[in-house]
Amino acid sequence: MEYEYRSGLGWDSHRTAIGRPMILGGVTVPSEFGLDGHSDADILLHAITDALLGALALGDIGMHFPDTDSRWRGSESMQFLLHAHSLIADQGFEIVNLDTTVILERPKLKDYRLTIRENIAGRLGIDLDRVSVKFKTAEKVGPVGEGKSAEAQAMVLLRKAV
Repeated sequence: MEYEYRSGLGWDSHRTAIGRPMILGGVTVPSEFGLDGHSDADILLHAITDALLGALALGDIGMHFPDTDSRWRGSESMQFLLHAHSLIADQGFEIVNLDTTVILERPKLKDYRLTIRENIAGRLGIDLDRVSVKFKTAEKVGPVGEGKSAEAQAMVLLRKAV
């Protein structure tokens, strides 16, 4: 069988904010602060959503869910991810693998890796071994290193039978 392959890259960044929940990959992580944004500010799901959309040249998350539209205020980012996933599925593509990195100084996230991976894999209907979630710090450099913001990166490989 022959396949057509597409890859996509996603990135997101949000400021930290006291009084907001820290949500990563659809999982609430205990923290004294969260991330500020129009939606739930889940940088990981935003980056994955952009990677999926980018792989098929379908724009970016802001084109589909503009922060100027009050309908999306406080929304769960999982709906953004599931929308992007349905668009790629409609075109006959499936996820081969997803590789992600979350960059923030604190809290430490290693204890949440499996839960986050399971949540993403389960919601996308793919095997757990197709979802990688890595955690890094910025080594006290720049706004992320100073604890003022957090970032996430995602890369996805898609395929469809031709």
